[in-house]
Amino acid sequence: MLGPSHALSGAAVWLTGSLALDQFAHYHQSPAQLAIGTAMCAGGALIPDLDLSGRVTTDQGGATVAHTFGVVSLFLAEVIEKISLGIYDITRTRRDPHRHNGHRTFTHTLIFNGLLGWGVFEACLHFGEIAVLITLFLTFAFALRGLFPKWAKRAGWIITTGAAGYMTWWAHGHLVANKGYPVLGIAVGVGGIVHLLGDMITSHGCPAFWPVPLKRQTWHCIGVPDKRAVKVGGKAEVLVLRTVFLIIAIAAVAGLSHGWVRDQVIRLTG
Repeated sequence: MLGPSHALSGAAVWLTGSLALDQFAHYHQSPAQLAIGTAMCAGGALIPDLDLSGRVTTDQGGATVAHTFGVVSLFLAEVIEKISLGIYDITRTRRDPHRHNGHRTFTHTLIFNGLLGWGVFEACLHFGEIAVLITLFLTFAFALRGLFPKWAKRAGWIITTGAAGYMTWWAHGHLVANKGYPVLGIAVGVGGIVHLLGDMITSHGCPAFWPVPLKRQTWHCIGVPDKRAVKVGGKAEVLVLRTVFLIIAIAAVAGLSHGWVRDQVIRLTG
């Protein structure tokens, strides 16, 4: 799927999960916490595509997330793509095809995204404020690029970076006050896993269970047959799936808002 679809699916999943926790586990979050977690999960859902680089010097090609910080993020994507390709070449079996790029390899595995979420949690726990600020800033910037692609493209990476910086400043106080460290790692990890699920409904799929050998391939890609697969950038993705994700997100927000408004009324009148 394309970047905006991944980001929107991440936001929808986070809001739906938050609604489920609110209803069945009585785990309540403030509007600020919900907004922060949703933005982080949307941004985290774009991270796996940092293995798709473009033309660094001309700021062309590459995935949506690779354009977040202009040439800098395109260069980072180039490095990640080469590292992913190297891991692929070292660990592939004879049945795994030869590849010329590392897109949909290492960063599209459960191991990578699980370790990324755990690493973010540990970094924020042990390094504190600096790790929290970096995580918030990066995921917010990715989320802006994914959720508002046309605006981000028109505004340019400088304005997008500034907006992410303001969001980080606003969010940091709320997370520290409300013990938000665990949310950071969970949101990033969940976003990455949602990305894998999105790619699995396309014909190419992704090697989610690497390095577990499937069909004698270390990098066996799990996807949907061509006749049933969602075409990347096609009408089924852009019109149908994004509409479904948006409806789910709005419904979840409505459900969560009802509970929050009810709690405020009880608090004021109790």
